[in-house]
Amino acid sequence: MRSETEMMNLILSVARQDERIRVVAMNGSRVNASAPVDSFQDFDIVFLVREIDSFLKNDQWLDVFGPRMIMQKPEAMHLFPPSLGGWFTYLMLFQDENRIDLMLIPVEDLDRYLKNDTLTRILLDKDNLVPQIPPPDDKMWHVSQPSEAFFQDSCNEFWWLVPYVVKGVCRRELLYAADHLQLLRNEVFRMLSWQVGFETDFAVSVGKNGKYLEKYIPSAVWNNFISTYQAASYDSQTKALKTLMRLFDQTAKEVARFLKTSYPQSAADQIAAYVERHLSVISFS
Repeated sequence: MRSETEMMNLILSVARQDERIRVVAMNGSRVNASAPVDSFQDFDIVFLVREIDSFLKNDQWLDVFGPRMIMQKPEAMHLFPPSLGGWFTYLMLFQDENRIDLMLIPVEDLDRYLKNDTLTRILLDKDNLVPQIPPPDDKMWHVSQPSEAFFQDSCNEFWWLVPYVVKGVCRRELLYAADHLQLLRNEVFRMLSWQVGFETDFAVSVGKNGKYLEKYIPSAVWNNFISTYQAASYDSQTKALKTLMRLFDQTAKEVARFLKTSYPQSAADQIAAYVERHLSVISFS
């Protein structure tokens, strides 16, 4: 596996030799002092270029970075609609297991790009185009304090979705129930993240896909939460549903306390009774 120094030297060498490339920047975990360091970290690189079309004519110019296992070009895929508004990304995993996520951005979009992510470090600026920017930090990725309306909507969404799982279990529709369990899990994760935010004065990030959440919640809560992923039978789905209801109820009440707002106890109690009637006795002990 090529070292970080080798990869960075290669990236900058390519940029220096190509007159179309005017600015090189790096985002992501490699510029985040809070992120753990390991061999799986991507090189999140941005080339700000005079124009993009000539790069897109063929992919041969990318071969200089090394032989690839696989590449994905999200903006050129039919399965997913383009979402970057004229920017273009190459996601490349190389045979030596390094990975570069390389984004091309028109240089006239420099200001918009700099406002897009506070985890940005400028590596090369051929024309002195980049204004002085603060050192990289992950503040924009910290858990954000919810409004009362966001909190109430999350509560409504969770308790609205519970009967869907009940319906799936009772009808013996395993995948239907599993899909709605995941939606419930999303709301529990959201509520746990808000609780972490309040407990840390909204000074931390739980990471992409919640990868750091375990660091900030009690081990018993974490173990209960991850146990809900074991739901490949109707019995285990019922158990997971009960666990998610209990976790949501406990966590949402704490968040409501922080927000100094009400918790929809009546709806929660009525849905819990609905579950009891159809599946089994459930309690929030």
